[in-house]
Amino acid sequence: MTEPTASAAAPASRIRAAVVGYGNLGRSVEALVRRQPDMELVGVVSRRAELPTDAPIIAVDDADRLAGEVDVLFLCLGSATDIPEQAADWARRFTTVDTYDNHGDIPRHRAEMDAAARAGGNLALVSTGWDPGLFSVNRVLGAALFPEPQQRTFWGPGLSQGHSDAVRRIPGVVRGVQYTIPSEEAIAAAKAGREGIGGKEAHARHCVIVADPADHDRIRETIVTMPDYFVGYRTTVEFVDEAAFEAEHLGMPHGGRVITSGDLGGSRSSVEFGLELERNPDFTAASMVAYGRAAARMHAAGRRGAVTVLEVAPYLLSPVGLDELVARDV
Repeated sequence: MTEPTASAAAPASRIRAAVVGYGNLGRSVEALVRRQPDMELVGVVSRRAELPTDAPIIAVDDADRLAGEVDVLFLCLGSATDIPEQAADWARRFTTVDTYDNHGDIPRHRAEMDAAARAGGNLALVSTGWDPGLFSVNRVLGAALFPEPQQRTFWGPGLSQGHSDAVRRIPGVVRGVQYTIPSEEAIAAAKAGREGIGGKEAHARHCVIVADPADHDRIRETIVTMPDYFVGYRTTVEFVDEAAFEAEHLGMPHGGRVITSGDLGGSRSSVEFGLELERNPDFTAASMVAYGRAAARMHAAGRRGAVTVLEVAPYLLSPVGLDELVARDV
């Protein structure tokens, strides 16, 4: 199997990219591809005939005409159903990048994408983004530094799209969002390598809801007793009016950190990787686009099948050539 070489880090031709799906993530990927010095946008693949973009719109049923015209296809599809149902078919036809984030199902997804990509002579770079993705790399890196690592991942403070969707489905909720907030006590314990604060105690959940005052008590009770989402967590429910919601809760912030600590033969150390994101889809797209660059380069160098972020050399993510990176950053 041929691995990418330094010459693959700075190809002479531009990477031709297309986007499948045009929700929040797809729009962010489109905007970032346009700003890359080594990429060009071929078009957006969608089931909709009209989109708020000046890029060429290719119908899903006509996507095969892009064969030979696209170096990487960004699958900006939902993890709940779209990626499990559609991603393998795309990987048989194109080199793809996805952000599949169902952690427990990633081994199955990787195996399915590997078979599909190999059948089509393509590469499928799976589960990019920031968690999984960048956090995955940092969990491996942090744990490798200590003989007996103690590691915790924290999410937030930030808006959880899945939990927000759950509260909006409650009858009587006009508008709603849910913020995940990590415990500062749990973060301090993780840095010190202390046990005892884990699971649901490490994060709090704060819901902001617009609803008729007559429904407040029922909605609060429904939220705090909702299994799988809120039971066992420190959950608060705040009711606001429409104007306050419009002014303060339309953004999509998020973030988190991976903290690894351990004993190094008489001394303790900790290493931390953290993110503070003003808009979650934009940063997820930034990671996806960087890994799209790597996918196109690895495929051009002969790599086939499914690849995870753990297998990608960092220099392949950068538009800067390897020699310059070594001189600048090593």
